[in-house]
Amino acid sequence: MVALLSVAGATGPARAQEVIKIVVPFAAGGPVDAVARLLANEMQSTLGATMVVENRPGAGGVIATEAVARAAADGKTLLMASQGSQVISGVLQANPKYDPSQSFDPIAMVGRVPMLLIINPNLPVNDFKELIALARTRTLTYGSAGAGTVMHIAGELINTGANVTLTHVPYRGVAPALPDLIGGRLDVIPADPPVLLPLVRTNTVRAIAVLGRERLASLPDIPTLVELGYPDMVMENWYGLLAPAGLAPAVATRLETAALAAIKSPKVQEHMQAGELSGTLDSRAFRARMDSDIAFRRPMLPKLGITAP
Repeated sequence: MVALLSVAGATGPARAQEVIKIVVPFAAGGPVDAVARLLANEMQSTLGATMVVENRPGAGGVIATEAVARAAADGKTLLMASQGSQVISGVLQANPKYDPSQSFDPIAMVGRVPMLLIINPNLPVNDFKELIALARTRTLTYGSAGAGTVMHIAGELINTGANVTLTHVPYRGVAPALPDLIGGRLDVIPADPPVLLPLVRTNTVRAIAVLGRERLASLPDIPTLVELGYPDMVMENWYGLLAPAGLAPAVATRLETAALAAIKSPKVQEHMQAGELSGTLDSRAFRARMDSDIAFRRPMLPKLGITAP
C-alpha cells in the first residue's frame, strides 16, 4: 500500500517536485508505521519534497529491507527500520541478499523502547506469575509480527526463561494481531508500547509486565520481568531511518539534518513521550548502535531456537 502524505503547493511555473519514499517493513497501523508517517509529515517541508510512505510487510521485514538495499543510493528511497526487521531478521538469514549493516547508510535513530507484555483482558490471570502457572496447565498462544521479529524474540525469551511453551502465532504486524487478542482468539502479545498504551489506558487489553530494566513512567504499577526474577527477559526495540549504502555526503547530511529536525518537532516529541520512546541518535551513533546489536544478537538467537523467517 502506498500512502501519499501531502503534496505541497507551488508558485510560479509548474515543475515536478522531488518525491522521497519511506518504506515500512510492516503493515499499516503499527508503531514503525506511525513513526514513519510522523517523520514524513515533518521532513517534507524541510526537504521541499513530497514524502510517500509505502508499507511492504512480510518475512519479518526482509522483503522491504531487501528492496531498499537494492534501490539507488540517491536519497529518494529510505527505510523505516526497527531492531527486529533490521538486526534480527538480517542476521537470521542463511543466504542473505544484503548485509544488515554495510548495505545501508544510517540517517538517524528516532528512539528506543522496552517491550510491553499484554494479555486478553478476559484471561483468568492477574499477573505474570499466574500467566506462567496457567501456561503449564493449558495451551496459550502469543502473537508476533512474524518469525525473527522482536515480538518473536520476546516470546521465546519468555518460553526459555520461564520453561513454558507459549505457541507462536505469526502475523504481518502487531496491528493485525491486536483484534485477535481483543477478541479472545489470541492470549498474549509482547509488543512496543506506542501502539499498546492507548489500549491499556482504555482497559481494552491488560498489561502485566515490561521486558526492560526499568518500569514505564506511564505504567508505574507494572513490574519489569527483571524485578520478577528473570534477568535475561529484556527486549527493547528501536526505530531508525536508513538509506541504501553509498549516499553522496551532501545528500546524507541533508537527510540527517531533516530527520533530526523532524524528531525534535513538537508533534514527534509528543508521540515519543506518549509512547515512552527516548534516546535519539545521529547517523554516526546509530551506526555504532546497530553494529553492536548485530554482534550481540548473532550468537544469541540460535540458543532460542529461532530460525530465519
